[in-house]
Amino acid sequence: MAKLQRLIRDNRGFLVLLLFFGLFRTAVADWNPIPSGSMRPNLLEGDVVFVNRLAFNVKVPLTDVIVAKTAEPQRGDIVTFSSPADGTRLIKRLVALPGDVVEMRHKRLVINGQPDSYVPQGAGIEPVPGVVDGLRALRMEEQGAAPGSPQRTIQWLPDVAARDDFGPVTVPADHFLMLGDNRDNSADSRYFGLVPRKLLIGRAERILVSADILDHWQPRFNRFGKSLY
Repeated sequence: MAKLQRLIRDNRGFLVLLLFFGLFRTAVADWNPIPSGSMRPNLLEGDVVFVNRLAFNVKVPLTDVIVAKTAEPQRGDIVTFSSPADGTRLIKRLVALPGDVVEMRHKRLVINGQPDSYVPQGAGIEPVPGVVDGLRALRMEEQGAAPGSPQRTIQWLPDVAARDDFGPVTVPADHFLMLGDNRDNSADSRYFGLVPRKLLIGRAERILVSADILDHWQPRFNRFGKSLY
């Protein structure tokens, strides 16, 4: 016990710095490594994004208790949140707000009875372990018909059977519907349901750094500092 007390006393300044750093990360700003391809082609495995934890809520550190609301989430925001299924930290795109009636028909979103529009943007490759050449990916520019919906590039995998049809679902108060941009390779609200506001962590705003995990962690300097909006 005496040794522990001496260790704490001798390192008091460093321990206080660690405490404030931890509180800063849990309450103000954070970074989030991208571990999967669910947000391709906009976020890649190996990207590390800056997360503004004060974008929507002020919370008691280390809890989901909301002290104050700072702003309302918007369609198109890239959001980090805790999965309502198991608490895993996820990052997806917010596509529907409270009061929206949402459905998907043959991969195409319909919000409040208005279908989104889709314009082909070319082909890509989806890396898949064990598949030498990967899978064919079709990239589309998706434009939401709902007011305030920004354009975004999404990706379909025509050769993959996914949940291409769901709903209609009415989003209740203080809940949001999240989808991955890589629509056929994303576990999102089609599987775990709507996300309550208290589980929102923050808005991802910028790529801080990036490395290609499939090429010996080579830096992708062209992605450093890239804005997500």
